[in-house]
Amino acid sequence: MQSNLFLKDLFPVWGGELKRKQTRPSGRETGASRVSTMRSYDDAVAFLGRWGLFQQVVFFMLCVTILPNGFGGFMLVLLTDVPDHSCRVPDGNLTEAWRGSVIPVQVVNGKEELSKCTRYKLDVVRNLSSHELVPGVDVDLSGLELESCVDGWNYSKDVYESTIVTEFDLVCGEQWKQPFTTMVFFTGVLTGCFFSGQLSDRFGRKPILFATIAMQTLFTFMEIFSPSWIVFVILLFINGLGQMSNFVSALVLGSETLTGNVRIIYASMGTNMAFAAGYMILPLIAYFLRDWKSLLLALSVPCLAYIPFWWLIPESPRWLLSQGRVEEAEAILRNAAKWNKVQAPEVIFEDYLTIKTEKQDKRNESFFVLLRHSNIRNTTLILCLLWFTTSVGYYSLSFNTAQLHANPYLSCFISAVVEIPAYISSWLVLQYLPRRVSAISCLVFGAVPLFILLPVPEDLPNLILALEMLSKFFLTCGFSLMFAYASELFPTVIRNTATGTCNTCARIGCCVTPFLLTLSNHYKYLPYIILGILNILSAIATLFLPDTFKKPLPETIEEMQMQRDRISCPCITRTNTSSSKDDQPTHQWKKVAMADSP
Repeated sequence: MQSNLFLKDLFPVWGGELKRKQTRPSGRETGASRVSTMRSYDDAVAFLGRWGLFQQVVFFMLCVTILPNGFGGFMLVLLTDVPDHSCRVPDGNLTEAWRGSVIPVQVVNGKEELSKCTRYKLDVVRNLSSHELVPGVDVDLSGLELESCVDGWNYSKDVYESTIVTEFDLVCGEQWKQPFTTMVFFTGVLTGCFFSGQLSDRFGRKPILFATIAMQTLFTFMEIFSPSWIVFVILLFINGLGQMSNFVSALVLGSETLTGNVRIIYASMGTNMAFAAGYMILPLIAYFLRDWKSLLLALSVPCLAYIPFWWLIPESPRWLLSQGRVEEAEAILRNAAKWNKVQAPEVIFEDYLTIKTEKQDKRNESFFVLLRHSNIRNTTLILCLLWFTTSVGYYSLSFNTAQLHANPYLSCFISAVVEIPAYISSWLVLQYLPRRVSAISCLVFGAVPLFILLPVPEDLPNLILALEMLSKFFLTCGFSLMFAYASELFPTVIRNTATGTCNTCARIGCCVTPFLLTLSNHYKYLPYIILGILNILSAIATLFLPDTFKKPLPETIEEMQMQRDRISCPCITRTNTSSSKDDQPTHQWKKVAMADSP
């Protein structure tokens, strides 16, 4: 009942038969009855058509803005890669024999290789060399004293001209800085995903989209001039704030602007194909630019081309309506009508009227709205679990299959290419299958190959690889599905906050992935077992989500509260009653052997 009172305060003047000059409805008319008589947004903008010039521009330009997200964390795979290295040995006072023997030979994983972090004490070696003693003949090298690489390192340039590892010497005693660098970046991504959603719901989709693009471009460029590793990490964290935040903002903006099947194509295949395209572009550029500074320059400066997009990509009309800015929403759609060469009606949103108060703003745009109502809270928690599971699975299998070839550029390219069929499949699934069934299928079919892996002999590496890739295919498809599913479940007023919150849980999964993979040191298949169990548990939880297949996007919290097709827990029964006081349907939850209600 408290949620109903809150909704009446939140949407006091939504009317179904409002004229251009609306009047306040009678006190007997309730929020539920008024919303039920309103035309949906899709019906109101149906005069535009589905695939005119306006929709084409919005679709493709938003996809282009997503390309830099494909660089994202995958760029760090190349920037933090460790080339072959050994201690630097200054010239002078050494014979050729001693120069070739000053680096000791060690056995690593059953193979002999030159030490990367030690050398024979240089003063002793120089003394032996001056006496013309031959190493290994006159001198037993195993008895010589060792020292660290006090003069630095020599790095192989067979693959890279330079990386941040060679720039800041992140090897040996400083090796811990390599994974820490990646962790800082994903911490920035996590932070950005959480706050950008709320900022987008408060200030609009478009300003946050372009702010995050600018953030990525500026700080990627500034990283080139980092005088130290600490400065680089700070800039990288700020860069991370805009990475996936840009993706979510573009996803929500497109999902709210486009309608029908076009929206499904955009949310499922368009955005993810753009991400994969950026992922594939990365190794192609890096192959020709082996220096890390040149690579960052090539990835940042072209993003200045996004500046003209500000005047071509509109704000979300749905968001403007949720803020009571009806005239601005209509102006955008009248301009869209000119682009599509159709006639706009005299009044587009005659049914929309909102009174925006300070109290309403705070409630609409607060993260705590996701937790205030039991219906929204349960949906949010389940979706957070789904996003976490699919993210952990996707990144774990991506990192595990990234070493498909000795050439890191080819490995990176192959890892990106295999995602294309998964995204196409995701689009087909969203076109023809219910959301709930699709999500459960992806999770279950993603788990089955992981369990089949357990009894496979190690002397069948191709079969192991095939099963890993099959699991990744389904999890990638499921990960893509999550973005569309979440955007369809939540109403406009909190859609970006909710999507950003779910994406935050996905970023937590990114941070957990490296630790999960280290469990293979204790038992080789332990990561697979954990991933498989997570998938099965998430599939069961998905049963309690409503389905959104071929249903209009909810505009208000009240519309989301009215969703009915979720599967209820067997120990809970739901009945609909009617309140005589305000003639508004409410939900009474009766729990077996429990007196309190949620």
